[in-house]
Amino acid sequence: MERAEAGRPAGRILDRVSLTIEPGAVVAVTGPSGAGKTTLLHAIAGIVKPDAGTVSWGPLELTALPEAARDRWRRDTVGLVFQDFQLLAELGVLDNVLLPGRFDRWRMPHALIERAAKLTAQVGLDGRKLRASALSRGEQQRLAIARALLRAPQLILADEPTASLDPENGARVADLLIESARDSKASVLVVSHDASLLARADRVCRLDAGKLAAAQGATP
Repeated sequence: MERAEAGRPAGRILDRVSLTIEPGAVVAVTGPSGAGKTTLLHAIAGIVKPDAGTVSWGPLELTALPEAARDRWRRDTVGLVFQDFQLLAELGVLDNVLLPGRFDRWRMPHALIERAAKLTAQVGLDGRKLRASALSRGEQQRLAIARALLRAPQLILADEPTASLDPENGARVADLLIESARDSKASVLVVSHDASLLARADRVCRLDAGKLAAAQGATP
């Protein structure tokens, strides 16, 4: 994948990156700022389409799908945690967690409401109180993670999910991500610089200058 800046030739963001994530595996990607880590997540999620190569989910080649079909696949399969969280500030905690369930239904099933309440408690938030705009950044980050897990996605993509959290809440979030993967055999790809989270991944890769390789000292 390439990008161009004003007055400068196009630069390659991802250069022949090859990555396979097994069901139930937790894979972490680390690397310097600007290395292309967020772009990698967006390419896997089908948000951006690579200039060359393919992204596949099992036998499904995502890069061959039109944008609307990629959007449907992402909605049904992926739980995304963005760095900017993308919460609706005017909604409360529980309503933000329930947002992914609003795409294909008007009346929310009781079981989904119960799951949202459970996830909210698991990240240490009170679903009955406060709009998202009144939460601290760390609380907003935990809320975004609970929302990403609502529909028990088979692929979890998390961009720096513990960056705004203290060690206690960072460990709580790591537990939730890893337990969710183990319980539902979901695949997890997490971008992080958090040493404690990296230590719990099954595999750690380093992305630098658009190239991906096993991190030094990590299990291949």
